[in-house]
Amino acid sequence: MKPVKLLLALAVLACLLIVPGFLKSYGVHLFTTWLVYIIATMGLNLTVGYAGQKSLGHAAFFGIGAYTMAIFLKAGISFWLGLPVAALLCFVVGLILGFPALRVQTIYLAFATLGFNTALWLVMRNEEWLTGGTFGINNIARPSLGGISLEPNLRYYYLVLFFAVALAALLWGLLRSPWGKAFTALRDNPIRAESLGVDIRSYTLLSFAIGAAFAGLAGGLYASQVGFIDPALFTVGQSIMMYLMVVVGGPGYFFGPVLGSVVGVILPEWLRFAQAWYLFVFGTAIVLLMIWLPDGLLSLPERLRARRRSRIESAERAARAAQVGASSGAAS
Repeated sequence: MKPVKLLLALAVLACLLIVPGFLKSYGVHLFTTWLVYIIATMGLNLTVGYAGQKSLGHAAFFGIGAYTMAIFLKAGISFWLGLPVAALLCFVVGLILGFPALRVQTIYLAFATLGFNTALWLVMRNEEWLTGGTFGINNIARPSLGGISLEPNLRYYYLVLFFAVALAALLWGLLRSPWGKAFTALRDNPIRAESLGVDIRSYTLLSFAIGAAFAGLAGGLYASQVGFIDPALFTVGQSIMMYLMVVVGGPGYFFGPVLGSVVGVILPEWLRFAQAWYLFVFGTAIVLLMIWLPDGLLSLPERLRARRRSRIESAERAARAAQVGASSGAAS
C-alpha cells in the first residue's frame, strides 16, 4: 500500500475508533449501519468491481444472513455459531447463483440475479412458519463476549468495527494474491485470461460465493444490531442501492465501498433537512455524479492526474512545434 493511502486508511480508522464515543445513541447506530454496509459492499465490489460480474441480488444474501442469525438466536443457538453458519450458507448459495454467470453475461446476468432476489423475497414474505412473513422476527438479541454484554450500542459498534477491519484485511490479502490477479484478469478479458491458464469457471463461481459470504456475515450483524427484521429490508430496491454504493464509490477500488456506503447510508440522513424533497435531492446528486465521474468518486484523483499530464504534453508539443517553426525560419 502506498504511504499516502496507508496514512489515509489509518486516519479513517482513528476516526472510526474515536468519533463514536462522542456521539449520541442514534449517531452510533448510524455509524454501525455504515460499517455493516461497508462489509456487505466489500463483497459486492469483489463480484462486480474486481471480477466484472453483474449482480442485482446482493440484498438476498444480506437477508439470508439476517434471517439465519435471527432464527438461530430465537432457537437459543449462540450468536458466535450463527454468524459463521450465515456466512457459510451464503457462500454455498452464492456458488449456486454463480452458475448462470457461466452461460449469460452483462445485462442478462443482472436480470438473472434480480430474479433470484425477487424469488427469495417472496419466500421471506410468504413462509411465515420460518420467517414470520410480513410480521418479521423481533426481539433479536445481541451477543455477549467473555461475560461482557454487547447490548449497549457503543459496545456493539466496536464489535462490528472489528469484523469490518478483519474482513478488509482478509480481502486485501486475497486481492494481492494470485487469486486477486485472476479475478482482475477475468474482468478485463475472460478469453485472454483463459488462454493464460486461468480457470474462468472456478473464479466466476468464487467471485459470487465470496461476495455472498461477506453479505451474509453483514446481514447477521445487522439482525442483532436492529433487533427486528422483515422482508421489506431485502427487496430488489435494496440490491440496487448496494450496487449504487459500489458504483458511486468506484468499482474495483479497494476503498470504494467505504465512500460509497457514506453516500448510501450517511448522505440521506444529512439530506433529511430537505424533508419531502430529500429523495429528489439525493437522486439528482447521484445522477450528476454519474455524469461527471462515471468511474466513481475514487477515480477523481486519477482523472485530475490524467488532465494534468494532458496539459503538460500539450504544452510540450506546442513548444516543440514553436522550436521547429523557429528553426525553419532561421534556415530560410
